[in-house]
Amino acid sequence: MAKKRLVVLTGAGISAESGISTFRDSGGLWEKYDISEVATPQAWERNQALVMEFYNQRRKQLYEVEPNAGHYALVELEKDYDVRIITQNVDDLHERAGSAHVMHLHGELKKVRSSVDEDLVYTLDGWELKAGDLCEKGSQLRPHIVWFGEPVPMIPAAAELSGTADIYVIAGTSLNVYPAAGLVDFVRPGTPIFLIDPNELYVDHIPGVQVIREKASTGIRKLAETLIDDY
Repeated sequence: MAKKRLVVLTGAGISAESGISTFRDSGGLWEKYDISEVATPQAWERNQALVMEFYNQRRKQLYEVEPNAGHYALVELEKDYDVRIITQNVDDLHERAGSAHVMHLHGELKKVRSSVDEDLVYTLDGWELKAGDLCEKGSQLRPHIVWFGEPVPMIPAAAELSGTADIYVIAGTSLNVYPAAGLVDFVRPGTPIFLIDPNELYVDHIPGVQVIREKASTGIRKLAETLIDDY
């Protein structure tokens, strides 16, 4: 018998438990940086050095942290389910934990791409991107990140994947960032939906959603117990 498909949309909350700095939480990156100066195409045009340094520091931090119990719990669920992860996070903690299928909506921190051809994507050797690091077409490499104001090219594939779910899980995201927050609208009617987050979120627009008021590390394990018992 084919395994049921478990589609999981993850956000900053699951990475924060590993020590990754977030933009939105109190004490997060928005309080330390003006987002318009480090995470927009205009910022890149104005000051490439600042943008590269910002992402170099994010990348350096990524090498210093490890996956947490939430990441590993999703890997364990692969024993019983066809688990497909759609993540808003740009880190590689899902992959390092061992998840087999991970789709990154907003890019990947350890990759860089051409500033003239977005199809030329490279894995960066080490954590530091420097001025003069060029693509094969001779242009400066930039972070492989979807910046504010840029289209999110993986959204159509993520919407299609969301529509294949037998069970849909939302973990560690406030559902405030669009278009990712709209993916739940593509879930087939009647599909069980679980939301895992310690904060009180507005979920009235999600029919039949079951809320687990826990951090990802503990909430995903509680969900796993529920899935084993009920599904």
